[in-house]
Amino acid sequence: MTQPTALPAPPPPVSVPPTAPGDPRISRVVLSRFLRHRLAVASLIVLVLLAVCCFGAAWIAPYPRNAQNLLEASQPPSGTHWLGTDSIGRDYLSEMFYAGQLSLAIGLGVALLATLVGTAAGAVAGYLGGWPDEVIMRVADLFLIVPPVAVLAVSLQGLGPSPLTIVVVLSGLGWTLIARVVRSRVIQLRHQEFVEAARVIGASGPRIVVRHLLPNLTGLIVVNVSLSVAMAIILESTVSFLGYGVQPPKSSWGNMLTQAAGLIGTSQSYLLYVPGLAILVTVLAVNFLGDGLRDALDPRGRQR
Repeated sequence: MTQPTALPAPPPPVSVPPTAPGDPRISRVVLSRFLRHRLAVASLIVLVLLAVCCFGAAWIAPYPRNAQNLLEASQPPSGTHWLGTDSIGRDYLSEMFYAGQLSLAIGLGVALLATLVGTAAGAVAGYLGGWPDEVIMRVADLFLIVPPVAVLAVSLQGLGPSPLTIVVVLSGLGWTLIARVVRSRVIQLRHQEFVEAARVIGASGPRIVVRHLLPNLTGLIVVNVSLSVAMAIILESTVSFLGYGVQPPKSSWGNMLTQAAGLIGTSQSYLLYVPGLAILVTVLAVNFLGDGLRDALDPRGRQR
């Protein structure tokens, strides 16, 4: 009796490199997945409106920046002043818009700088391994144990309370989290078959990282940007509320909280809640937007 011929074992699964980021099919899938995340879409609309109102305050705000009228000081909300006026007669809605310029600019500046530094450091550490990995991660560990509010307050006292100082210090403290996340993901991906194939055809290390590894980290990076924006706005507001941050005549939402702190229990206590609500809404919207973008950009989610 003839023995049945053994069938050859199936070939092992092959890792397929990600589709090119510019592929219109991927763009349509990402957009479709994002639009299904209703909370993220609503957050995007809120953030766009905030950005337009704040950065377009010169054209939208009903009054110029720091325009004082002592005859209308401490007025309640009315048709002329929708949010009333402060103790020196400035229109509070206009000041909210102008203060938002600085708060949002600091948040975006910290997010972009910290993410750029953290992504580069994490990618280098994860791809090279060895002593570069050890050095970068030990430096990151040192930054993680530093209390950010104390460091920022001391830096502002020594270098001056400028927005640039706030951005640089917070970026220097905030790059470590994204570096650790990026490093972990790069370590998982660097031995995948599409990376090995790129090495075989002669691709350099930087090219492999930029063209093959970083596109797989888009979701992680986007989420980190959203978290960094929220963290920067909260820390700047905290330091300004303590009196070490932005000083008049410049103003931010944290600075406005400081100026209204003495109004608790009075008829103008709402002046404290308005900038606080602006910070809360901005932070929540940024986080929800980050969640939506993460789900839309997740390569594993496109297959479902």
